[in-house]
Amino acid sequence: MNKLAIFVSGSGTNAENIIRYFQTNKALDTEVAIVISNRADAYALERAKKLNIPSAVLSRAEFNNPEVTLPPLDGYGINFIVLAGFLLKVPEYLVNRYQGRIVNIHPALLPKFGGKGMYGHHVHEAVVAAGEKETGITIHHVNENYDQGSIIFQATVAVNPTDTPDDVAAKIHELEQAHFPRVIAETLRTI
Repeated sequence: MNKLAIFVSGSGTNAENIIRYFQTNKALDTEVAIVISNRADAYALERAKKLNIPSAVLSRAEFNNPEVTLPPLDGYGINFIVLAGFLLKVPEYLVNRYQGRIVNIHPALLPKFGGKGMYGHHVHEAVVAAGEKETGITIHHVNENYDQGSIIFQATVAVNPTDTPDDVAAKIHELEQAHFPRVIAETLRTI
C-alpha cells in the first residue's frame, strides 16, 4: 500500500481532489495518510479534517529540522510526498530521503515561469504580461532547486489576448483537477 503525505500552504483544492481520487479508487492501493501544512490557517487543513485525514502544522524552522519532520512521516509509513500548493523549498534531507518520490505541480509550462517567487497568481500575471499564447501545468519530480526536477507530465491550454490573470488561473485550475491525481497514480506505478 502506498502511503502519501500531501504538503500544502493554502486552500487545498488540489489536496482535496487527490484525497477523493484515492478514496474512490481503492484498487490503486494508495491512500493519503496525512496532510502537512506550513500555515496553521491553511484551509487545506479543514478540507483534510472533513475527509478524515490526519494533519499537522510545521513552521518553516520545524520543516527544515529532520528531527521534527521525519517522525510524523515515519509514523504514517509515508513512502511518497505530493506538493500541492506548498510554498516552502523542500530541504535537502527530504529530497535525499525520498529521492524520486516527491512530486510537485506548477501552474505553468516549465522551464518557463518557474523558480523562486513564481507561484500562484504571480505565475498567471507573468504569463499574461509576457503575451503568451499558451500556458499549462507541469507535474515534476522535486530536487534541491525550485521547479528544476525532471518533468513527468505537461498539459496545455490556450491563452486568449483578452484573458486576465484570473481567467488563466481558472483554466489552470481545470487542468490541475483533471490531471494531477491520475499522474500521481501513474507515477506510483513506475517506482
